Amino acid sequence: MSKHRFERLLHGEVVLDLCFHCNGIWFDEYESAQITPGGIIELFKLLHKHQDDQRLPLREPLACPRCQERLLHGLDLAKHGGRFNYHRCLQKHGRFTTFAQFMIEKGFVRQLNPAEIDELAVKVGIIRCMGCGAPVDIRREHACGHCRAPISILDRGAVEQALSRLQTAEVRRTTADVEALGDAIVMREREKSRLKRLRQEPENAGIVDAIDLLSAGAEFVWNLVRR
Repeated sequence: MSKHRFERLLHGEVVLDLCFHCNGIWFDEYESAQITPGGIIELFKLLHKHQDDQRLPLREPLACPRCQERLLHGLDLAKHGGRFNYHRCLQKHGRFTTFAQFMIEKGFVRQLNPAEIDELAVKVGIIRCMGCGAPVDIRREHACGHCRAPISILDRGAVEQALSRLQTAEVRRTTADVEALGDAIVMREREKSRLKRLRQEPENAGIVDAIDLLSAGAEFVWNLVRR
């Protein structure tokens, strides 16, 4: 696997291990949810760039790269609909997922309903699983018999919706909230005026130092808000 860096939601970077030959991604614990929307878009650009690389089958069984224990197969429900599968470490070191399953998780792939599968079965019959590459006879099965991944397709509408959703989220994340910024400025000026009045009143002379500490705290918050 090769290491690739993507922006983290709060600060810093997420370093993902990618294998372009087996179409796999290793996430340390919680890394999948920590990538920024813009980072997810960059990841898909990278996956697309390597789509023609030579493909190799997944090892059986899969082992954790940290402790070498066998990974446990699991299923989960994506936020925007559809089930995806992965393999996780029982010691909570992380999880392994294929590119196709990650695309389902992030809403780029649409799962077919039973009627659509039946219609496709008349024309095709046997397809390859997007999750593990195993053959699936959709005339008899509506999920992969090997990894239990549901039948899915890369739907143009789903891709457009997912990209739009990620781009909107990235714009919101990186754009300053003008109203909040204005409120912070008003509050800061009010605090400065209040402190000025207190310093001018003799009976408040003994508490000026304490008030100045509060002012310093307000200044610190202001510096965070304006970034």
